[in-house]
Amino acid sequence: MKHRLAEFQNQTEGQTVLETLAWALKTFGAPDLVLASSMGAEDQMLTHYLLGLEPKARVFTLDTGRHFQETYDLMAATERAYNFRYESYFPEASDVEELLAAQGANGFYRSVAARQACCRVRKVLPLQRALAGAKAWITGQRREQGLTRTSLERVEWDAGNGLFKINPLVDWTEATLWEALGSAKVPTHALHAHSYPSIGCQPCTRAVAPGEDLRSGRWWWEEPEHKECGLHHRPQTA
Repeated sequence: MKHRLAEFQNQTEGQTVLETLAWALKTFGAPDLVLASSMGAEDQMLTHYLLGLEPKARVFTLDTGRHFQETYDLMAATERAYNFRYESYFPEASDVEELLAAQGANGFYRSVAARQACCRVRKVLPLQRALAGAKAWITGQRREQGLTRTSLERVEWDAGNGLFKINPLVDWTEATLWEALGSAKVPTHALHAHSYPSIGCQPCTRAVAPGEDLRSGRWWWEEPEHKECGLHHRPQTA
């Protein structure tokens, strides 16, 4: 696997986002390649590009049951704009029932471990179902987003899920992203205009102040090194 990873990293070195997506479609095939979308700006840009290359490309979303209404509004608008349907994955009802019985409705505020338990039920376990059978998944992660993402590579091996992970926007800046979104007239989340650069579940997301880190509004009660939900474990090794 290390040999293949090095080969893929060499093949994609210096590629544009579109070139990387075209490479991924050719290398893995549309049925075995999936794009994960949380309706964030990065994922909207990738959805625009990917469906432009392959209208039948697979795009999935994890519905945690605690999203903003604006997230669902954008989901519907994007489906209309690109004439497709998201693959939606939900947490198992029994898992949510057990979680709430153990920690209550808002128990995730009490500790990092409690919050990670909530993320596991609502995100990590549904992700495993979303990725089942796939050979590679695409994410909108960028190095600029925060402390936990500074060492990202364009192509990585996701040891936890047993498949390749592709980060086409890895070296894009926030300015580059928004210039591309505006130029292509891509639908974006309404809360971005209200100082929400990164949007997740409603109880775990707040607006950020000028000068704050892009992901400072996510799990704002925790230290920066803990601000991941478990979908993107690092380091990843082949």
